[in-house]
Amino acid sequence: MDVAPRDGLGRRGFLRVACAAAVGSVAACAPGSRDGSSPASPSPSSTSPARRPAAERSLPGDPDWRVRRRGPDEAIEGYGDRASVLPGESFGLHVSTTEGRYRVTAYRMGWYGGTLARRVWRSGWMRGRDQGRGRLAGDTRTVRAGWRRSLTVSTEGWPEGAYLLRLDTERGHQRYVPLVVRSASGAGRTVLVHATPTWQAYNRWGGYSLYYGEDGRYESRSLAVSFDRPYDSTGMEKFLIHERPVVALAERLGLPLAYTTGGDLEAGDDVLTGASAVIFLGHDEYWTPGVRRTVTEARDAGANLAFLGANTCYRRVRMEEDGKLVVCYKTAVDRDPLVRTRPSLATTDFRAAPKADPESSLIGVYYDGYPVDAPFVVHEPRHWIFAGTGVRGGDAFPHLVGVEYDRVNTDVPTPRPLQILAHSPVTCVGRPSFADAAYYTVPSGAGVFASGTMRWAETLMARTRDLPRAHGIDARTRAFVTTATTNLLKGFAEGPAAERLPTPDDNVRRTYRA
Repeated sequence: MDVAPRDGLGRRGFLRVACAAAVGSVAACAPGSRDGSSPASPSPSSTSPARRPAAERSLPGDPDWRVRRRGPDEAIEGYGDRASVLPGESFGLHVSTTEGRYRVTAYRMGWYGGTLARRVWRSGWMRGRDQGRGRLAGDTRTVRAGWRRSLTVSTEGWPEGAYLLRLDTERGHQRYVPLVVRSASGAGRTVLVHATPTWQAYNRWGGYSLYYGEDGRYESRSLAVSFDRPYDSTGMEKFLIHERPVVALAERLGLPLAYTTGGDLEAGDDVLTGASAVIFLGHDEYWTPGVRRTVTEARDAGANLAFLGANTCYRRVRMEEDGKLVVCYKTAVDRDPLVRTRPSLATTDFRAAPKADPESSLIGVYYDGYPVDAPFVVHEPRHWIFAGTGVRGGDAFPHLVGVEYDRVNTDVPTPRPLQILAHSPVTCVGRPSFADAAYYTVPSGAGVFASGTMRWAETLMARTRDLPRAHGIDARTRAFVTTATTNLLKGFAEGPAAERLPTPDDNVRRTYRA
């Protein structure tokens, strides 16, 4: 979730103003290689062929996938030289450790009978080396690790999906490295989009992110962040909180799924061609204009869209260095080299000059603020997304709205007809407002749903082992969100929603009396 300032005023100051107006083989470095690593050993199952999705879901999982003991930051860390690969492709893994030996285990994330992950590959024990803490370079204050490659991993036989590679030292210290084995085609499938540019925007490894500098100030933040470094903390908090719950539910439902990343959509992959639905999983703030154009074209061709978070498509970014650099000047946009020559690519908020283009024209709702903690209040209980939940108008689900939220705002471009499904009173930095969940359709038949709250996806695992506190969200709220999300995923998986499901009853004027 967004916990950093949004401009030079500081986050709260900004909002006072704004609110008012992974089974395969490994080819390790050869014996005697420059990094001194020993060859990696394939697991006994590494020769198994790729499995069909239905067969994959039926396999037993491995409950030992979680990071249990992090240890010091420098104990073990790593990153891949690619955020995603097609099945069978290889990627390089760069590892640094202050301990003697380490090994790597690849877990595919899913449902697997509730264990949530399956081990598809494990290396042998390899000799480690301390590769340092990275370097800061350039006027953009970009941190790059610059480590040597430790091993090369082939994904031959690995099913498409989201993976966590766990690094383990002999002393038991652990970290994750994420990888998406992406789909070449999403035709007839529900495409899950992993928010890799947003992961990197918040990554503070090396002391810098797009929010903070090493001194903790917004003014000293990075203006561009590199994938050439590990993630901070366990290595994958954004995925674990905001994306994994949706992956688990979608796989549990047995839907035909495809997987991609925001970076791959920008790179020109045509995975959305012929897709039944495209799901943005929880916190997907940083988009390029190219990604927005691609997603809009998919909607207009009949692909349903779901935005299961808030603050989506808020920042306009560029991907440089073959997709390994996320550039976003934000409030320093006047320093962006393209601000005068190619203003449509200037990196600031989509709603800001130059070339303002608010996200609401695609999503249906408009980012309104931070921070809030409020009940989610049902406004249209008979909508098909709420079928089987037993809700009535006015039913409230405590803490489900937060920590960021969206609302319908007719002062900015808003698709119509649009139906507000939940209309939740909130207070944003002392200012009363509303958080809205909304649904609209377009002439292609595509339906578009936006939850209007950052907490929708993580609620799917609230009060479970992995998210035991979850802002105080209770089991009743989890059951409600699970049923509604199940309805949404199943309904969208069948193709253009308006061809089979009720079209929106435009209630914007009635709801806002405007």
